[in-house]
Amino acid sequence: MKEFEQALALHIAAHYGRGMRSTEVPVYIEHGKTFHADSCDPLVTAAENGELTLAGLGRGSYPGTRLPDGVMPGVRSIGCWDAKHEQTWGLPWHRNEGIEVTFLEHGSLPFQIGRRTFTLRPGNLTITRPWQPHKLGKPNVGPSRLHWIILDVGMRHPHQDWTWPAWLILTDDDVAELTGFLRGNEKPVWDADTEIARCFRQVTDTLDAGGGAGDASRLLVYINELCLLLLDMFRRQKTSISPSLSTARRSAEIFLGTLDERLAEPWTLAAMAEHCGLGVTRFVHYCKQIANETPMQHLNRRRAEKAAELLRKQPDRTVTDIAFACGFSSSQYFATAFRKTFGCSPRDYRQ
Repeated sequence: MKEFEQALALHIAAHYGRGMRSTEVPVYIEHGKTFHADSCDPLVTAAENGELTLAGLGRGSYPGTRLPDGVMPGVRSIGCWDAKHEQTWGLPWHRNEGIEVTFLEHGSLPFQIGRRTFTLRPGNLTITRPWQPHKLGKPNVGPSRLHWIILDVGMRHPHQDWTWPAWLILTDDDVAELTGFLRGNEKPVWDADTEIARCFRQVTDTLDAGGGAGDASRLLVYINELCLLLLDMFRRQKTSISPSLSTARRSAEIFLGTLDERLAEPWTLAAMAEHCGLGVTRFVHYCKQIANETPMQHLNRRRAEKAAELLRKQPDRTVTDIAFACGFSSSQYFATAFRKTFGCSPRDYRQ
């Protein structure tokens, strides 16, 4: 292993200035606004208050010592927290800008992804992607030691191509195979082996020793090794791959599946397509396939159904207020869309 690390460190040092194979993708852009990924503010506050120890490097809104431009490109966050007692915080629902891999060394952690809930135990590994909202804590985090890395590979939606950093020295075939496993299988919780555990501990030991960004070559050696160990894990467990998980249709399905949470936003056809990373024509095509409606028909129906729910459950709320809360731009447009869905006016429906 020592020889491997030395050889890899020399390779990285020789090729370090190349950066990523393409320009780094910014954080989520929606309707002309920049949406930053989770900032882990509760974690940072807890560390500042001495409730736990935190070692990390980060970019953007992620916690830890700032990573300078050009150093470890693609790494958005890498670090470890060590909480010796019950905490007063948890990490609420959030998404990340790339692939996040976490490893729980000690303690237990409630982990929720989508509608699935897990209790992480020592030795558990989690893998999440940008389109997978997840949270830690129920609502708070208990005594635990958690390691993580978030690596931006240039995608935000299931169908988009992955662009790995130039410092990843796996062969092209191995990179393609690793990408296939990560794209085509979304099992969220795995059992890490002793080698993966050792690799994460070496990263944290390096950060604890104060090397930080100044010890980038060593950290990149470990990240390369971690990618190889993940590939070995997938191979050893004969991980299945589902091509349907990385299609443009699935990107549209994910958007439509979460639309109820964002009905009040001023959606246009172009904005919905852009949010999915699709052209308008393709988005319309997939929406008709999935919902048997055009995107705007589907949006108006979902808005009307949400408004009907509020009319039933909140009898003291005005019809106009409910219309705006559900994303309708005027009470007249709301009445027209509502009648088209339910065959009567909102006031008649409430009565």
